[in-house]
Amino acid sequence: MSTLSFSDLDPNGIYTYADYLKWTFDERIELIKGKIFNMSPAPARRHQKISGKLSLTIGNYLEGKSCEMYTAPFDVRLTPLKGKKRKDNQIYTVVQPDICVICDVDKLDDRGCIGAPDLIIEILSPGNTKKEMSDKFQVYEENGVTEYWLVEPNDNVIIVYVLNDEGKYIGLRPYTEDDVITSSILPGLEVSVSRIFEP
Repeated sequence: MSTLSFSDLDPNGIYTYADYLKWTFDERIELIKGKIFNMSPAPARRHQKISGKLSLTIGNYLEGKSCEMYTAPFDVRLTPLKGKKRKDNQIYTVVQPDICVICDVDKLDDRGCIGAPDLIIEILSPGNTKKEMSDKFQVYEENGVTEYWLVEPNDNVIIVYVLNDEGKYIGLRPYTEDDVITSSILPGLEVSVSRIFEP
């Protein structure tokens, strides 16, 4: 299998997970509703530090519990048709969240997760703000990701979205460095915002 470059693909093409599995890129990519998105360059050191602190806090909380946490790169295949198994060529969204928590282990296989994680955390990086704020917000909502945290390192703010009974995200107030975040799906989890953003 030869290595392709992101520029070798048609940016206007529609691709599936079956296509994604055939590619060997130097860059990391995601598929959102069949469209390709380049994730390069690698996240900055501050992004990685924040991710590490969140992972440590959540990982410690999950010790001995049935939910499992994964960090990027980890493929999450999303399809709005809940409860129906889809073939690889019927899946048009494959994302690699910075952090995700899955409590239904039946969604896990050797290739990652198929179906909506219970919690997804994305850390904004320069250049990916539109993708996280608009495109991913929409697919996470449509696919039933119960809780979505959006981390803004420039302002030291975390925004938490929770699905309501109609399947629409309700944005809670922004959490700043004086706050402790709790989770609707992980009772007892407490995340100190100031510790997450410590230099």
